[in-house]
Amino acid sequence: MNDKDYKPKQLLTKREKEVFELLVQDRTTKEIAEELFISEKTVRNHISNAMQKLGVKGRSQAVVELLRMGELKL
Repeated sequence: MNDKDYKPKQLLTKREKEVFELLVQDRTTKEIAEELFISEKTVRNHISNAMQKLGVKGRSQAVVELLRMGELKL
C-alpha cells in the first residue's frame, strides 16, 4: 500500500458530523432533528456518541476539539 493511498479512519460517522455541522450553526436539537428527518433523541445520541469518542464532557468541548482537529469548519 502506498502512502498516497492511505486514508485515516474518520473519527465521526457521516451523521455525527452532519449533526455537529448544524450545531456550530447555532441550531437547536429540535431544528437539527427536523432538518435531518430524525428524532431529537437520535440527535442527542449522535452528540453523546461523538463526545464519548472525543473523551469530552460537553457539547462545547466537543465542538472545540473537533475544530482543533480539523474535523469541523466554522
